[in-house]
Amino acid sequence: MTRADSDAGLLVLHALRCGGYAALPRLSATTGLSEPDVESELIDLAVAGYVTRSSGFDAWGCTAAGRDADAERITGQLEAAGARPAVTAAFDRFLVLNPELLDLCTAWQLRPEEGDTVVNDHSDPAYDARVLARFLDLHERALPVCHALEAALPRFGRYRVRLTYALDQARAGELALVADSTASYHVVWAELHEDLLATLGIPR
Repeated sequence: MTRADSDAGLLVLHALRCGGYAALPRLSATTGLSEPDVESELIDLAVAGYVTRSSGFDAWGCTAAGRDADAERITGQLEAAGARPAVTAAFDRFLVLNPELLDLCTAWQLRPEEGDTVVNDHSDPAYDARVLARFLDLHERALPVCHALEAALPRFGRYRVRLTYALDQARAGELALVADSTASYHVVWAELHEDLLATLGIPR
């Protein structure tokens, strides 16, 4: 087994497949690996032809060969763990919550004002607090789904950590972590959605 075939290598490759082009800090946050470890894995993945580096914005992305290799390995991991039924059941529960998440993101980015809808400039703390309270309620209902996924395949545990962190920081005043940064609740949720589709082999 080469390092490109390692568990850590698969974590990095799969993060790029689900999240698109990313630099070291984002890949480190996504995988839970240190930046030096991520960089080492990326070098081996690049040698194998699975990833490529974009000099334009100093980020890494999957090649077509990398996507194919990831799909094969993720499917193998799923079947070897006998986790397909549990992941499928969790995905069904995720799909129930997904429209609510999208509605909340819209409510965060736009707000009603004098019978119209305007861009939310976050000048109304009471409005933001109400939307954040709804995010917290959704999060509490999403946590059992995250726990079920983590029990089926431990790599899914990073989503629970990242979603919780994003919401905690947003409630502490880092408002970009709701929907306006690559570490935001919305982006992490979207990556989880993509991961579930990829893991179960469901086309978009």
